[in-house]
Amino acid sequence: MANEFGYAGKILKVDVSRGSIEELPVKEYAERFVGGRGIAAKLYWDYFTPDASACDPENPLIFVNGPLAGFAGLAGSRWQVCGKSPASTPESFSYCNLGGSWGAWLKFAGFDAIVVQGKSDKPVYILVQDGTAHIKDASFIWGKGAITSRELLKEKLGSDVRVASIGPAGENMAVMANIIADEDSSGSGGFGAVMGSKGLKAVAVRASTRETKAAGPEKLKQLVKEIRDMKKDSRFIFSGPHRMWKEYVPEDLKKNQKLKKTACYGCISGCTRAIYRADNGETGKYLCVAAVFYANPAKKYGEWDDVHFHASKICNDYGIDTFSVLALMVWFQKCYQAKILTDENTGIPLSKMGTLEFIQTFAEKISRREGFGDLLARGIAKAADAMGSKAHEQLANWFNYRTGTVFPYEPRVFLTNAIAFATEPRLPMAQLHEVSFPSYLWWDWANNIDGAYVTDDVVRTIAKKYQGSDAALDFSTYEGKALAAKKIQDRVYVKECLNLCDFAWPMLDVRHSHDHVGDPSLPSKVLSAITGNEFDEQTLDRLGERVFNLQRAILIREGRTGRDDDCLPEFFHTVPLPEHPGIDPHCSVPGKEGKMLHTTGNVVDKEKFEQLKEEYYLLRGWDPATGLQKKDSLQGLGLADLIDPLKNKVL
Repeated sequence: MANEFGYAGKILKVDVSRGSIEELPVKEYAERFVGGRGIAAKLYWDYFTPDASACDPENPLIFVNGPLAGFAGLAGSRWQVCGKSPASTPESFSYCNLGGSWGAWLKFAGFDAIVVQGKSDKPVYILVQDGTAHIKDASFIWGKGAITSRELLKEKLGSDVRVASIGPAGENMAVMANIIADEDSSGSGGFGAVMGSKGLKAVAVRASTRETKAAGPEKLKQLVKEIRDMKKDSRFIFSGPHRMWKEYVPEDLKKNQKLKKTACYGCISGCTRAIYRADNGETGKYLCVAAVFYANPAKKYGEWDDVHFHASKICNDYGIDTFSVLALMVWFQKCYQAKILTDENTGIPLSKMGTLEFIQTFAEKISRREGFGDLLARGIAKAADAMGSKAHEQLANWFNYRTGTVFPYEPRVFLTNAIAFATEPRLPMAQLHEVSFPSYLWWDWANNIDGAYVTDDVVRTIAKKYQGSDAALDFSTYEGKALAAKKIQDRVYVKECLNLCDFAWPMLDVRHSHDHVGDPSLPSKVLSAITGNEFDEQTLDRLGERVFNLQRAILIREGRTGRDDDCLPEFFHTVPLPEHPGIDPHCSVPGKEGKMLHTTGNVVDKEKFEQLKEEYYLLRGWDPATGLQKKDSLQGLGLADLIDPLKNKVL
């Protein structure tokens, strides 16, 4: 079991080219970076080759949990995969975050992280158990679906094994290939393609024990009770009243009892995560984009039925990210209407989008890289380039070239998010949520939704307490947005070092309390109780700032220029936000003095955005003219060892 409270104590380093396995002590990484994204980013810094592409053998692929993994009642058993992503344009360091139980099982098996490098000359999987690891032959599951492979490995190794695997899309290095683990947990960012490039079909972990030890067990027990009381019947509970739940969980699904509440390992109280049971008995995860990306197309063919669920299962088994599929379908529809793409020139029944025939054919062709699917497997932008200017025009005003996806929670609505979109290598969903979630809960209250409790006073208190000023959640002004963006980023990086669930943390709002506002010091109290080391809120904020700066250094080392690359697509500055279909077509958010602000018609003022960036750089201690980091700032954050490798890219 763990030789240090909160940690298994070891990092596994596997080279599948040589078949070698080494162990590294976690302590030297944990002291500065704690866990999760922090440790993964430092491992990547240590082992990556700046000129290597995402699918080169040298690119390290890192699986990592955090010090809270395995503990009950904390929602801290999420896990991450980090490395250079083929889904980013240009390719760059990126990350994904997964739920379920795999992350806890990795700790139970004796490790805090796995670093995989090299390329095997035959398909392999890694088996981790009893504090050791083995590289095994995976020929018998190569070519099979991710879910199918997972179940075959569990049959072979035992039901207590947890498996992260890829499907044919990953094997054939489609850039939108994802990783699928137990409970249908999925990791995007193209890391399925990175696994495939290494000949790595799966990573299986067996729990030697489920014991976890905290330095302060009584204090932790008290905190868990406090946290559970705070989360009781709070936001994202299964039957919550807020508009987000209503937007993607139709009433008839609940009435027909097709959904059953479920939770990731060590959850606090559950969220909207559910298991869907189709009429044919097939079951699987029902959550967020994976639940609804095919719902509207399928509705064209009749009443709400199981088609949208089966579409999600098909994508999961082939190992294709459904968020990327959503963007592809938007482009398909536009190109089909413009008569650029047809059933005949693609070999895909675009005219039948919404049927299982369409999604099955699409998934098969892209995963096997057959015909037009080979072009799509390179990503939407490259496919559009190859199809010509008219196809490329269909990406205008909605497509995120950096990530190959759409823009959720976009900055013409939530101004603070402009900084997150500009500075991150991928969609920073946790940061976007910290702005949008309290705004949506306020919207419920402003529209007299039963059970709503985030009033004007509550939303202003949240803004001041968590985002730096009353103005942070007033979207009629640019005031306070740079500070809010920095504070949110630093806190989210703490959250992703601890691998706390984004739906549960931070506890911005609390239904059952006198002021309905959470306690930002709770993560530091939990970490202190588990590790026995004293942390406070300020110490963790500094940790988040350190890890964010480490990631910035990685991106700069990989070729990011700084200020010039910290930009938004031009259409955010020039095209007014259109009305959106749904519950709130005006995209209403809190405005001045708590008044409802309709954001339709908004643009992000380019001059003010540049001023916002400058204010943000100054808050970060970076050079405002270039957006590059300064030596004294890195030294002050305990990152002096990054300065020499950055050479002339740090001032």
